[in-house]
Amino acid sequence: MTFYFFIISYFLGSLPSGLILSKIFKKQDPRDSGSRNFGATNITRVSGWKTGLSTLILDVLKAFIPVKICMVNFEQHTMIASIGVFLGHIFPIWLKFKGGKGVAVLIGILFGHSIIYGLVYIFSWLFTAILTKYSSLSALISSLIITIFIFFNSDKNFFLLLLILNIFIYFKHKENIIRLINNKEPSIKLRSK
Repeated sequence: MTFYFFIISYFLGSLPSGLILSKIFKKQDPRDSGSRNFGATNITRVSGWKTGLSTLILDVLKAFIPVKICMVNFEQHTMIASIGVFLGHIFPIWLKFKGGKGVAVLIGILFGHSIIYGLVYIFSWLFTAILTKYSSLSALISSLIITIFIFFNSDKNFFLLLLILNIFIYFKHKENIIRLINNKEPSIKLRSK
């Protein structure tokens, strides 16, 4: 049974929302522009804020739905669903295992576990983004903040899960980190498309 929950969550997570939306509405491949990623930030830069916001919402939902279903009906499988949807997003089988950076699905996972966790992340991101104007830095700092918050407010298994997911998130942001250090990371700018 656990295997099925993992597989279903993995395939949900592997759906490349940003790539699909960008190709349908903007007739372009985001992997050819900007950071060459199909996450919400690059989609916003390449295709405009409407497509970027839609990407963010869909990526959050594809994680939230399986995790929340498990929380309500199959609580013992919630952790495996969280892992499955996250791995599906960053290692999608359809795209030769080259996927997103995991931030939006982390938000969906957090909301699936508790609305408080999701809100802590969102407000941390917004506050940091307003101060720094960097989406990647805001994501990295917020991921650290929510992990510390969960350490004090949840069980150790969920804390350990967040630690592992953060390792992946930081690894997937390695190029952003290098650009931040070298002061070459693009700041947040919205295009009016």
